[in-house]
Amino acid sequence: MTEIIGIRFRGGPKEYYFDPRGITVEPGQYVIVETASGQEYARCVTGNREVEDSEVVQPLRALLRVATENDKRTWELNREREKDAMRVCQKKILQHGLDMKLVRVDCNFDGSKIIFYFTSEGRVDFRALVRDLAAEFRARIELRQIGVRDEAKLLGGIGICGRPFCCAEFLDDFIPVSIKMAKTQNLSLNPTKISGTCGRLMCCLKYEQDAYEDAVRRCPKQDSFVLTPDGTGNITNVDLLREQSVVRLDDAPEAPKRYHNCELNVLRNGKGSREGIVIPRERPERYRAPEEDTPFEEALAFLSDEDDEDKRRSRRGGRGRRRGAEKPDTAPEKAAPKADKPRGERRRGEKSDKPKADKPDKPKAPKAEQPKAEEGDKPRRRHRGGRGHRRGGDAPKTEA
Repeated sequence: MTEIIGIRFRGGPKEYYFDPRGITVEPGQYVIVETASGQEYARCVTGNREVEDSEVVQPLRALLRVATENDKRTWELNREREKDAMRVCQKKILQHGLDMKLVRVDCNFDGSKIIFYFTSEGRVDFRALVRDLAAEFRARIELRQIGVRDEAKLLGGIGICGRPFCCAEFLDDFIPVSIKMAKTQNLSLNPTKISGTCGRLMCCLKYEQDAYEDAVRRCPKQDSFVLTPDGTGNITNVDLLREQSVVRLDDAPEAPKRYHNCELNVLRNGKGSREGIVIPRERPERYRAPEEDTPFEEALAFLSDEDDEDKRRSRRGGRGRRRGAEKPDTAPEKAAPKADKPRGERRRGEKSDKPKADKPDKPKAPKAEQPKAEEGDKPRRRHRGGRGHRRGGDAPKTEA
């Protein structure tokens, strides 16, 4: 067993193993490690643990120490030096007229080496540029030409899926991707839809390629001659994800039907002639989907039941209030139940069978005499709220 710690450098998703040499390091701490290009400032992502000897490549690089505040200030000064080196190098490129695009500048921890990454369509003679940069910074200068995929990995960004680039997030190495993968997955061959920001085919095409290849082996090919529960026909389209095929039947070619793969008896796989093919008398059985509810459907059913129960409760409460539902008894004696007709039997306009109690006649108050209108005055109309006009009532009379 070998004790190791996992280290990740700036701008890279790959994890490297180092020998802690008895120093305990927690994940998230910054450390100083020894590399092929000198000392480097990096972050620990995996603490001390033991692994099999076959999982590591000997000899392991050593951990020097846990980073201190002085190491952190040195790292920040190197970042400022990288920005200055980027501006100076861009000016020198314009002065020399070189066809190259500067992508990024890295300065090692001790400041003895500066690395410039650039992209170009062809070879570039940058010997004069290296001499000028060495005289400017008094350090070892190294220029590295990278591809467009490496450029996207160094710069980072957001893909069309809305997530950070896979190459800048977790991919250690670039996966070879071909246009054959897009054809196998029945994707559109439009370059703008299957290409990433770097201009190359998207790395995620490789993720599901094995599943699609397995589905292709199990599904019949297009234009195959098959026997279905409804008769013979040719396959016009294959849905690999649903494992279904669209068949144009010989008896009804104008109305293609969709069948599950288990409903098809392949008589000829792919294009070809029907001569010599023996059609079986027994047709395949129809596919019946399982009736088991998925957790999502069960959750929807539970929510719909709760909504129906709430609606029933609200309707009950509304009818009771509108029709005078009995309230909880607070008095010691309960009221006797009514012996009227059942609810809903009496309609609006019907008279009740109960006799009305006789009320004593109240004496009517004498009406006050209205002053007579003088000659020349206009007759004053009484306001009856509009009811008289709507029901055709006569206007009040006035005495001359």
